[in-house]
Amino acid sequence: MSLNFDTRPAAYAVIIRDGAILLAYWKQGGREGWTLPGGGLDLAEHPVDGCRREIYEETGYHAEIGPMLGIDVGHWPAEIRIDGGERDFQSLRLVYEANITGGELRHEVNGSTTHAAWIPLAEVPELNKVSLVDAALRLYRERPLDGKLS
Repeated sequence: MSLNFDTRPAAYAVIIRDGAILLAYWKQGGREGWTLPGGGLDLAEHPVDGCRREIYEETGYHAEIGPMLGIDVGHWPAEIRIDGGERDFQSLRLVYEANITGGELRHEVNGSTTHAAWIPLAEVPELNKVSLVDAALRLYRERPLDGKLS
């Protein structure tokens, strides 16, 4: 069976502290919005290691990766891909809970995010954000045993 689509595995973290969530501002291909710290995995990289690496790259923080909350699946038809790919695109976004263990907040240099910030949870519904943020917060709150939102 041949796949007629491209797949990108990625790992992201829900990091909540003192009533605020750590988010990174993503800007790429004419699109932008707040997202969770995280991103695509390198070849043969374990998702926990990739999640830890991405948190550091995008925020400057070191983190302990906790339990997996679930998986968010995204689909983009080829005609709206921002990378110019010619096939449909599927993302498998593994969502973990994480805690900050060190480091200092800073902005990513030469990456897909411009800055990171602690956003009060009460302000999240009104943010310009990617769909992953809402899905991940539901996973965090509901904690479905199978990791899938219904």
